[in-house]
Amino acid sequence: MKRAILVCGVDEAGRGPLAGPVVAAAVILDPRRRVAGLADSKALPPQRREALAALIRERALAWAIGSCDVAEIDALNILQATMLAMRRAVAGLAVAPDEALVDGNRCPDLRCPARAIVRGDRDVPAISAASILAKTTRDALLVALDRAYPQYGFARHKGYGTPAHLAALARHGPCPEHRRSFAPVAQAELQF
Repeated sequence: MKRAILVCGVDEAGRGPLAGPVVAAAVILDPRRRVAGLADSKALPPQRREALAALIRERALAWAIGSCDVAEIDALNILQATMLAMRRAVAGLAVAPDEALVDGNRCPDLRCPARAIVRGDRDVPAISAASILAKTTRDALLVALDRAYPQYGFARHKGYGTPAHLAALARHGPCPEHRRSFAPVAQAELQF
């Protein structure tokens, strides 16, 4: 009997924020242990995302997280750091995939064939699962950063350039978790 082709979904969270890591996830779903309700993580309320993340971790054939920290983002640029985080996630899978389906219009260089799928986080369950794991992982990291740097409000905005975050940057200057290669952070740093 021929072995089933193992396909992993890959997605990231945190390309746009001014602070914190970029996080990617890779997920190989188990067709015998389905997870109902998978969707683009941005379209799900936080409690539903967390519940689905727990089910994905429990039922997937394999899942892994990869990330790039602020220093890597600033050294490489956000696109290259995102591709590296995705490579790390796929490399971290306990089971090697035969193919990777990547959300968006670009693929990282992987050891397996890869296809980019625009809106894959909405349309492809394995990518939706990766989207959910990447977002919940990154959100938890930003909540932890909020405890270390409460003056910025990371738990509320997750590092995105909201008016409140920009006001905190102007008031306090950047912290070590801010991306110096991003213009609003670089401008705030000039003031301090």
